[in-house]
Amino acid sequence: MSNMRQQFVATVSEVMKNDEKVVLILGDIGVHGFRNTFAEHPTRTYNIGILEQATVSMASGLAMNNLIPIVHTIAPFLVERSFEQLKDDFGYQKLNGNFVSVGASYDYASLGCTHHCPADIGILKNIPSMSITIPGTPKEFDTIFKEAYADPNPTYYRLSEDKNNEDQDVHFGKANIIKKGNDAVIIAVGPILQNVIEATEGMDVTILYYTSIRPFDSETLKANYIPNKKVIICEPYYMGALTWDVTEALKPHAVQIEHIGVPHEFLREYGTRQEHHKHLGLDTEGIKNKIKNFLN
Repeated sequence: MSNMRQQFVATVSEVMKNDEKVVLILGDIGVHGFRNTFAEHPTRTYNIGILEQATVSMASGLAMNNLIPIVHTIAPFLVERSFEQLKDDFGYQKLNGNFVSVGASYDYASLGCTHHCPADIGILKNIPSMSITIPGTPKEFDTIFKEAYADPNPTYYRLSEDKNNEDQDVHFGKANIIKKGNDAVIIAVGPILQNVIEATEGMDVTILYYTSIRPFDSETLKANYIPNKKVIICEPYYMGALTWDVTEALKPHAVQIEHIGVPHEFLREYGTRQEHHKHLGLDTEGIKNKIKNFLN
């Protein structure tokens, strides 16, 4: 598959054929992509339109009746606009639901603040039962979704226009060891891994790859951390969302942490996604300079 959105269509189409409990609900996004699904499963595929809060609440009603809802729309509309419904209707009620976004952090770069959502991960971490996944390739999304979609907890899947060059053998809730070194441990989340690999070429560092933010794989971090060495967290959203998980996993060590991610500020410059990456220092060269400065 060429991108995650196309893989999302293929994966959900396959799951719906094999599991009659699955219901797809769209927020006027992806309707054309799922045209065959509307024809094949007309009683389990719905476009509710620009009505995100009511859509999430409706999905909770389906979940209460032993169905498995998949809700799909743009990240700011799904996460920021519907946070109360995600919290109360799914988190508090301990219901299974699947929430698949596109557009975060600034994939819809030219549409400005209304369509940017680098805050989604930090926001959703405030719902205690919410699982959070960030695949780095289309194939990784396919694997993670099939492993997690029937999980008892609500699960968020963050699709991206960025993708890594190579698929990793990922599993829901597990981290991958990309390489091992002695100078620092670098945690790379989702599709930022590609730039991290290129930025650290020739460096003696460990790279751990996370496609699940919650559940967070503490054991892999503990097993690969070298006491008194530095930790660098590379996140493709507002930086800092993983800080507590890392420090909690590494207690009682005092850990020096560097954050590389989207800064907590509005993006007032207009341009492409790649231009934002460069402006924020999240391209390969920017990440390389930040890591070198921190290690030195």
